[in-house]
Amino acid sequence: MTDLVLPQIDAYAADHSLPETPTRRALREETERTMEFARMLVGPLEGAFLHQMARLVQATRVLEIGMFTGYSALCFAEAVPDQGRVITCEVDEESAAVARRFFAQSPHGGKIEIRMGPALETMAGLTGPFDLIFVDADKLNYVNYYRRAMELLSPRGVMLIDNVLWNGDVLRDPPPDERTAAIQALNQIVTADARVSAVLATIRDGIWIITPRPSA
Repeated sequence: MTDLVLPQIDAYAADHSLPETPTRRALREETERTMEFARMLVGPLEGAFLHQMARLVQATRVLEIGMFTGYSALCFAEAVPDQGRVITCEVDEESAAVARRFFAQSPHGGKIEIRMGPALETMAGLTGPFDLIFVDADKLNYVNYYRRAMELLSPRGVMLIDNVLWNGDVLRDPPPDERTAAIQALNQIVTADARVSAVLATIRDGIWIITPRPSA
């Protein structure tokens, strides 16, 4: 992944934002040390952003599409109240095993429910509303995730979609591969969707911040 933001700036922003909890720091360090695709992990700055967004919408029900080793799930679990719930979807058992181990170490881990299997199948069986939905999974299904997430999102909720700048490849025409084309398609659909208000923020690799319009 290319750094779209200077590493020094990213580090400065992280140093001046909500700090990592010890469990999240240990999870991040182990993921970086042992997992092949460690760059899939949201970093401390984006993690602080996710935590803050959950607090701002006073989320009690969170849906995460794509858990990896569980860092972002912990960010949400630490933000929701004791009776809150984070449902997170994952297909890779190796990643999920790491997540389970660190969830067990966290006082907030009991708020997290892991659903193994294809996320679209999991989403089909869920009932809304969710106060916050975070999408960070296979890019080819981003449009499908968005459409189903809109059906599950609370009218006062927020949807966050990660990696929507895709290392800057969204600027390329024609797109270099199917994943880039899928992200470009999502970005066009969100921009044209009259049901939502949306901002594409340049946090890390780009993240959509989407809320339903009151009249939708």
